[in-house]
Amino acid sequence: MRPSRAAYPIRWRVMDILEQVAGKLWPRSFSAGLPYLMLLPALLLVGVLVWGLVEIGDSSLRTLDTSTFLMSENYTLANYQRALSERFFTTVAGRSLMGSLIVTVVTLIFAFPYSYLMVRTQSSALRKFLLVALFLPFFIGQVVRAYGWLIILGNQGMVNEALGLVGVTPIRLLYNYPAVLFGLVQYMLPFAVLMLAPAMTAIPAELESAASSLGANWISSFRHIVLPLSKPGLVGAGLVVFTLSLTDFAIPAILGGGSQDFIANAIYDQFFRTSDQGMGATLSLLLVAVGSILVGLVFMVFGAGTLAMGGDRK
Repeated sequence: MRPSRAAYPIRWRVMDILEQVAGKLWPRSFSAGLPYLMLLPALLLVGVLVWGLVEIGDSSLRTLDTSTFLMSENYTLANYQRALSERFFTTVAGRSLMGSLIVTVVTLIFAFPYSYLMVRTQSSALRKFLLVALFLPFFIGQVVRAYGWLIILGNQGMVNEALGLVGVTPIRLLYNYPAVLFGLVQYMLPFAVLMLAPAMTAIPAELESAASSLGANWISSFRHIVLPLSKPGLVGAGLVVFTLSLTDFAIPAILGGGSQDFIANAIYDQFFRTSDQGMGATLSLLLVAVGSILVGLVFMVFGAGTLAMGGDRK
């Protein structure tokens, strides 16, 4: 019995019409090109990014005329010479690289046991608590968290008030290099845990049980089983934390108070405070180049880690 028109929902009719239109516009003979069509948005995005880098590269070869505040018409390497020779830029670059390295090491030291406990614990309540504590910072913006530390660590903040109760004079806990590193570690920790947790989950718990049954203590089991097998997660987490720390803007600006700028802050100043787009573009390209080289070296030495997406992780 043929169903009545009332039994055929209108949304199905709309879908039928859309299917007919799609069949006219994209015949079955074109089905082989469907995967490439699905890649089109990504290719367009990459194309826009490449075009942006080309424009930045063009600006980096032009200097600012301070009398007219216009960019020069001729190409020159003066901006690159300034960036590599002036002490201010080299100091900021060294501070950024060293800070990113310190943040990466400290973050991995804290993230590793957190991930291990979250994956291996038999208590569902503890696992839920660790997951909530992990994801809760993502619901609070980076700037809000940074200003929260201003309230906690300020001269009139909670920490100094607590120290005052025991007779300790206020300590300057903000607007210095350690404060910036502390803020970055706190910000990067959830990212590292999220990269490490899948690698920890992939390690069979039976391997540790077998090692224990053969007489290995916890330290030996950790050293010879857990740590080597979690290398993909460590590499992936290290890359993510290092690159995010190297390019971070908000934490150095807020917790550093303008005296502990990273390279992203220097780029911002060149673009929006001194209006020297050429120098800002130069610093941007140098940041991209240095970051790409360091990531490439890590790939060569340690492999791509969990970023390999199931490929070769050697």
